[in-house]
Amino acid sequence: MSVMDALFLLATEEVGHFGINTNLLETNVINLAILIGVLVYFGRGVLGKTLGDRQKQIATAIAEAEERQKVAAARLAEAQQKLTQAKQEAQRIREDALTRAKAVKEEIIAQAKREIERLQETASQDTSAATERAIAEIRERIAAMALAEAENQLKARLSQNPDLQRTLIDRSIALLGGK
Repeated sequence: MSVMDALFLLATEEVGHFGINTNLLETNVINLAILIGVLVYFGRGVLGKTLGDRQKQIATAIAEAEERQKVAAARLAEAQQKLTQAKQEAQRIREDALTRAKAVKEEIIAQAKREIERLQETASQDTSAATERAIAEIRERIAAMALAEAENQLKARLSQNPDLQRTLIDRSIALLGGK
């Protein structure tokens, strides 16, 4: 028995003959049943196709989301690996810089010590040379003063004793190869 036959039977049973039922509650149920039956009969293909398409779209979206999630996870792992490598490289550079800085510091200190020693030696040599120059200058002055004093004394003696002056002149001439 089909749906249409059942509806026709319901419509004719109440009154005993075929007619229009004016009871709104009964007719609404019948109309609703007819409408649902027509929709199911004619809309099954369209509704099935629409639901199938929607199901395919959802499955495709889920697959794409899973693929994007896999790609994102791979990129994240790669980025984390690069970050780890960058941190290791930064640590290596930092340690290398500290080692170089220490070596440069030690070289600068050693060079400063050598320069101080050289300056001290130069200062010592300069002091020794200045001392020797001062001693030589003092000797020259003492010799000059002694000569000047001897000359003054000689002049004073010669001026007091003319015979002594003549004897000195004769000796000097004899020494030079004179008479």
